[in-house]
Amino acid sequence: MYSESDLNAAVEAGVIPAATADAFRNHIAASRSTPAVDEEHFKLLTGFNDIFVAVALALVLFAIAQVGGSITEALAGAGVAGASWFLAEYFTRKRRMALPSILLLLGFVGGVAGTLVGAIVAINPDLPERVDAIIVAGIALVTAGAAWLHWKRFMVPITVAAGAAALVGVLIGLVNFAVPGLESGNWPIVLLGGLGVFALAMRWDLSDRERRTRRSDVAFWLHLAAAPLIAHPIFQMLGVFDAQIGGGVAVLVLALYIFFALVALAIDRRALLVSSLAYVLYALYALFQQAGALELGAAFTGLVIGSALLMLSALWQTIRRAVVGMLGDMGNRLPPVAQAV
Repeated sequence: MYSESDLNAAVEAGVIPAATADAFRNHIAASRSTPAVDEEHFKLLTGFNDIFVAVALALVLFAIAQVGGSITEALAGAGVAGASWFLAEYFTRKRRMALPSILLLLGFVGGVAGTLVGAIVAINPDLPERVDAIIVAGIALVTAGAAWLHWKRFMVPITVAAGAAALVGVLIGLVNFAVPGLESGNWPIVLLGGLGVFALAMRWDLSDRERRTRRSDVAFWLHLAAAPLIAHPIFQMLGVFDAQIGGGVAVLVLALYIFFALVALAIDRRALLVSSLAYVLYALYALFQQAGALELGAAFTGLVIGSALLMLSALWQTIRRAVVGMLGDMGNRLPPVAQAV
């Protein structure tokens, strides 16, 4: 299986002419009755060997963490971070293996954060709340810097999303330092950070409307990071899982899911729909329960939501064409829509 990035690399290397690559894209789009941009491709596997290597890497990194942790927690993180960078020099930089590259990126940034956390715990595990908040901000900032270094060296698409998520952590830490005692009040901050990540994702997305370069892969992971940072705070602030929700809240959750669906259609990204799915399932189940469907509430919920999502998938291009058409000039800046047949 070859990605758009592989195809573009072949064109740049002179292996195949650009016209041949475009003809191949058009052929695939016609055979699937959908433009390539609508498929929302991203590179996760280059072959089964990716899974084989990923399992081996996970075992090695786990062993390094265990050995290091037997000495000190900080050494466990440092060992994982160092090993991840060293192994990425071969599996990412030379072999360009997708899944192992993602695992090694997560191992590196996670190891850097783990090293700092382990060092702080070893020095003084019991610190005042405001000190903890500024330490969290500092650790998140260093982690974001580590992600930036990794990006400059290896340019793994998920790296930008990891760095953006770390910067959200910086924001949360700084606000908690400035305003101590927020506790559950962190949800608005998380939402603000999620909107920022979403804006960054759109910037990357709109720089490659045809989704034929690495920029599209970066945008995919940014959208995947932004979606839970947007959806979870909204529904948590509504108290969806706190107790038996009322009919009004349930209807509001369904309305928000429809809004998320419109946004997903407009930008041609499905991450928001996936991140908020659990909440809409619970809300619809609550409505069926209140309507008296006690025994079959879960079945009815699965049938309604599952059918709706399948219909949305089947009619995605048709509905998206209508949604983008209503946006006027703004729609011309979004990823192109499939032409009606």
